[in-house]
Amino acid sequence: MTKYRLLTSFLFAFPLAMQAQQKGPVESVTVTTENTRTGVYTNDKGELQVNVVPGDVRKYKAAGVVHYGDFGARGDGKTDDVDAIAATHAFANMHGLPVKANDGATYYMGGKERTVVIQTDTDFGKAAFIIDDGEVENRNASVFTVSSGLKPFKLETITSLKRNQKKIEASLPGPCLITVTNSNVKQYIRFGLNQNNGSSQTDIFVVDKNGRVDMKAPIIWDFDQITDITALPIDEKPLKITGGRFTTIANRAESKYTYYNRNIAIRRSNVLVEGIEHRITGEGDHGAPYGGFINIGDCSYVTVKNAVLTGHKTYSTIGTAGKPVTMGTYDLLANRALNVSFVNCSQTNDINDNTYWGILGSNFCKNLLYDHCTLSRFDAHQGVANATIRNSTLGHMGINAIGSGLLLIENSTIRGRSIVNLRPDYGSTWQGEVVIRNCVFVPMNGKPANASLVSGSYSGQHDFGYTCYMPEKITIENLRIDDAAHPENYQGPAIFANFNPEMTDGAYQEKYPYVKTKSVVMRNVTTASGKAVRVSDNAFMFKDVKVNGDGK
Repeated sequence: MTKYRLLTSFLFAFPLAMQAQQKGPVESVTVTTENTRTGVYTNDKGELQVNVVPGDVRKYKAAGVVHYGDFGARGDGKTDDVDAIAATHAFANMHGLPVKANDGATYYMGGKERTVVIQTDTDFGKAAFIIDDGEVENRNASVFTVSSGLKPFKLETITSLKRNQKKIEASLPGPCLITVTNSNVKQYIRFGLNQNNGSSQTDIFVVDKNGRVDMKAPIIWDFDQITDITALPIDEKPLKITGGRFTTIANRAESKYTYYNRNIAIRRSNVLVEGIEHRITGEGDHGAPYGGFINIGDCSYVTVKNAVLTGHKTYSTIGTAGKPVTMGTYDLLANRALNVSFVNCSQTNDINDNTYWGILGSNFCKNLLYDHCTLSRFDAHQGVANATIRNSTLGHMGINAIGSGLLLIENSTIRGRSIVNLRPDYGSTWQGEVVIRNCVFVPMNGKPANASLVSGSYSGQHDFGYTCYMPEKITIENLRIDDAAHPENYQGPAIFANFNPEMTDGAYQEKYPYVKTKSVVMRNVTTASGKAVRVSDNAFMFKDVKVNGDGK
């Protein structure tokens, strides 16, 4: 009897600022010459064991595809099929075979801690999957993890890095994703109801086999010291996941920050997820938040296309400041990920219904894209370097971002409180440019509002761990502001909200000075109210901003 052991890769759970690391269960695939049937078993340690007779190995390889039914999945919507599904993928991963679900099946997946590891093309097709979170053994264990067979390794010889550095000196097997940390420096020191002591200085970038950095996603920090630097080889062959109608039966846990990561975790570069659907049922008057049904991390070149997703119901808890706070809960989450695109994605619930939280959260990302999406929110918590929203409609939570580079918004309709909200809890900082082109802005989805195009708040009294910037230049072209429904005494839309009502003259001193916008260029900006666009209610704070062009 020949025995092959297949180890699952590390699983990562990202409740936004925090990162937990877990080992998945060991899976063993046994090819036996004994007169037994192919079957799936668990040993006394709870490990999955798969016996496959040689005749079946030859049959599956000749067919060029493996089905869940081949390993005992019932697909009746009642029997827990998670072991059979995990076994199918374990065998497929070993032999490099694609996996296909049965279109008419409904696969029930209960709360057992059993992560299904996907390393080959997978077609969920028209099959339905029920993920029951009523009783979960480990809320941090993903249901599926898309992983690489390539292994990360340390780069011990690199001791420092510079912002915009073009090359690293390292011996590499091919293109790699580089993740670097300096735990002695804290950044993103959060302010407000969810205040915290910050995150270790982090960067992530791609290099080719010669160590040349992809400057479309450049190094954004100076690292005077490095406490950890890891290279993960990038799979150059694309992996494709298609179809699937997933329904999560929501947890009923206490409403506190115990994130559920019962999801599809993508931890491999060069992945396309197309045609997936995710719905949620069973949400009551309380529950723990979710860390993204599609959870993308530690990877690059990932596209989610033609997806139908669902916003999660918002629950409240007591934040770190000791006061009530609504909890972020996500169907899409991206952390430490580069070149991530969401194309033609929509959601099942109303994008303007504020009983549901905004659908996306992200941290430490570069080059995020929405294209032809209709979603309730775009959001970058702990920084994004370069983001594009185009041909899209954003709902009640709008566009929230801090970061650097170019924030491009074009051919889109924004129905939030502002076009861009620079998140106050992270310093309302954007070190770069903002371009708004060929857009329609409907303040608060048409409710009476004192409209502002760029919102945020900055007192100058809190240390966020970095210098905070407003966009150096803001360009606004061909913008229609639908402000027909406005309050009495409305003075017209402002370019900037009142970022600091206390800064009314030169007597106010910022302990941590804010680098203000230098110029705003406006061309063909019109309003339904007929009122001209103003700079801000706070004329003093923005007195040095140069505004060029028309605004009427």
